[in-house]
Amino acid sequence: MPSVTRVVVAEDEVLLREGLVALLTRFDFAVCAAVGSASELLEAARVHQPDLVLTDIRMPPGRRDDGLRAAVELRTERPQLPVVVLSQYVQTGYAAALLDSGDGQRVGYLLKDRVAEVTEFVDTLRRVTAGGTAIDPDVVRQLLHRPRDPLAALSAREREVLALLAEGRSNASIAARLYVTEAAVGKHVGNILLKLDLPPSDDTNRRVLAVLTYLRADPGGA
Repeated sequence: MPSVTRVVVAEDEVLLREGLVALLTRFDFAVCAAVGSASELLEAARVHQPDLVLTDIRMPPGRRDDGLRAAVELRTERPQLPVVVLSQYVQTGYAAALLDSGDGQRVGYLLKDRVAEVTEFVDTLRRVTAGGTAIDPDVVRQLLHRPRDPLAALSAREREVLALLAEGRSNASIAARLYVTEAAVGKHVGNILLKLDLPPSDDTNRRVLAVLTYLRADPGGA
C-alpha cells in the first residue's frame, strides 16, 4: 500500500462531503476529487485512478442506488479497486451486490453512523485499501439471523399480495381481488420489497425480483 492513499470521495450532502474531506486529510489521505453525483464519481475515478473510492449509495441523478451502481461499474473496469460505500440504512442486498463485484475483495459497506467513530472508520478505510473486507456489524448481524425461508418475514396478507403479483396483476387488480384500497396494496408491496431486501432500483424490476423470490421459495405458488 502506498504511504499516501489517494481517494475519490462521492457524497451529495455538501456538509458531509466536506467533513469527509477534512477527516481524510487530517489522517494523511490525499483527496484527489470530491464530487456530488454518480456520474461525477465515474469520471473522477477514471481520470485520477485513485487508490480508494469512498461513496454514498444513494446519489444523484436517481437518488436511489446510483452510487452503488457506479462503484460496481468501476470495479468491473478495475476488479481490484478498493471501494467503501456508506449507507443510511441497513440493506443486506447492497452488501451482497458489492461483494459480488470485482474480485470480491477490497470492499467495505458501512452505515454512515460509523463515520463518527473516527479511529475505527479510518482503520476500516486503511484495511480495505490494503486488501481487506469490512462489512458493518449491523449488516453482519442481519445476515446471520436471516430466516432460511425468504418469505418467512412476510405477513399472511403480504403473502397474498405477492401471490397475486406473481400472477402479473396490477395494484388496482389486487385491490379489487382483496377488497382493499389501492393505497393499501401499495403499502403491502412496499413492505414486501423491503422485507425481501430488494435494493431500490426500477420499480418494475423490483416487482419481478419479488416474484422470482416467491417462485423460488414456493414453486407451487401456495
